[in-house]
Amino acid sequence: QVQLVESGGGLVQAGGSLRLSCTASGRTFSGYAVGWIRQAPGKEREFVAAINWSGQSTYYADSVKGRFTISRDNAKNTVYLQMDNLKPEDTAVYSCAATGGTGVYSFPRYYDYWGRGTQVTFSS
Repeated sequence: QVQLVESGGGLVQAGGSLRLSCTASGRTFSGYAVGWIRQAPGKEREFVAAINWSGQSTYYADSVKGRFTISRDNAKNTVYLQMDNLKPEDTAVYSCAATGGTGVYSFPRYYDYWGRGTQVTFSS
């Protein structure tokens, strides 16, 4: 069993940046692929980014490619999502999720463990 806790959300303005963290406890985090998935009010969950167990492979949604960067520090049991040049459409609850597979996964249904999420809100 893996427990995931997200942090780092908040209010941002046009062009601003945030770094989200996903910290795991319970089992060795290095054996898990991790993804970030977001959900805006009234919308379905949307894949954002994913990283494999070693950090050598990453994958991004087209909507965030070039603006967001996913990375991990297995020694700290933490995965990060650096978000730059934020836009109003990035407003959502951002959740991290983990699965024991060896690849990178863009479908939320592939993930077995989920955090509760952290809110990112665009402030005009």
